[in-house]
Amino acid sequence: MMRHFTMEELQTWDRFTRAHFINSMSGFKSASLVATVNQQGVPNLAIFSNIVHLGADPALIGLVNRPREAAPHTIANIEATGVYTINLFTKEQIKAAHQTSAKYAAGVSEFEATGLTPEWHSSSKVPFVKESPVKYALNLKEIIPIQWNRTFFIIGEVQHVIADETLLQPDGFLALEQQSIVTSLGIDAYYTTQAEQRLPYAKV
Repeated sequence: MMRHFTMEELQTWDRFTRAHFINSMSGFKSASLVATVNQQGVPNLAIFSNIVHLGADPALIGLVNRPREAAPHTIANIEATGVYTINLFTKEQIKAAHQTSAKYAAGVSEFEATGLTPEWHSSSKVPFVKESPVKYALNLKEIIPIQWNRTFFIIGEVQHVIADETLLQPDGFLALEQQSIVTSLGIDAYYTTQAEQRLPYAKV
């Protein structure tokens, strides 16, 4: 049976129940690890579930950073250095990836705290996650403050990509499900996916 929920009713719920409900109603989302470094060179790693494709030419990716007081390290590091990496992860890394959401002190590397491996390349000043089968480096293009809830929309341009070649299809499509790459729902639930079908470009 379908039920109608009003915001007035939702406001009467405790904040954690309301947060779970609102966070999950928008559906399944990508789950990625964003790596940055601070000005002292200490790596930071944080899980994000609100990363979106903005365009292919130029290759732009957006992500939403929570209010600065709640999640200061990623945005501060990106502002300071202008570079970061985004790393997809598989079901084997779910617990470690989730643990990066803990509020570690600024000088603590989540790589060390969670057991994930920083992978440095000469082409990037920021590490990738070695265990990630699809990862890419970005340069900061713009940070847009969102006044309604004090979050920030961070836009970056892709500089280079490292991907497992077995995922690459002849037309350029990356079949992420073949490596059990994870998606997320709500605040704390993680899923693997299976392919149903790909359809041709829709025309009238």
